[in-house]
Amino acid sequence: MKIGITGDTHGSVQALRRVLKSAPPVDSWFYTGDYAHDAEMIARETKLPVVKVCGNCDSWENRAKPDVYLDYEGFKVWLTHGHKYLRVGGVEDLIDWAKKLQVDIVVFGHTHVPMAEMRDGILVVNPGSPALPRGGSDPTMAVLTLEKGQPPKAEILKVGKSVRFFRYP
Repeated sequence: MKIGITGDTHGSVQALRRVLKSAPPVDSWFYTGDYAHDAEMIARETKLPVVKVCGNCDSWENRAKPDVYLDYEGFKVWLTHGHKYLRVGGVEDLIDWAKKLQVDIVVFGHTHVPMAEMRDGILVVNPGSPALPRGGSDPTMAVLTLEKGQPPKAEILKVGKSVRFFRYP
């Protein structure tokens, strides 16, 4: 199963179009929040299922759940924007929560900085932002590949180019 991941689009239709144009074939999508209603465009354009969460910039009338827990191919996945969990310790705080929640994979947004790393046995994935990248990163998205009995894989892709930025493993 391949899952496209994006978020932090902040209402940019152009960024969403670049994501959809750059994305490889996927089975479904995750949207990591901040303008969660942008997930509706992904669903409309791709005709694929989209699981979304709200972020700190989502308005009350378009709120999605702040956290979603899923089981895919034998993996427990936690989808969150992350703003409620990223405190003084940064990503380490999020990993501590993931351990408490006993998940295998945490997918989050908020920082606008892409990452795909295994930390303390948990795959941590942030697609970055296709609209407002931070930390010197390019506009990006992610693809999560899950296959029962195989280690999970995540890759970060530059948006607007069909070039792999980095991946784990």
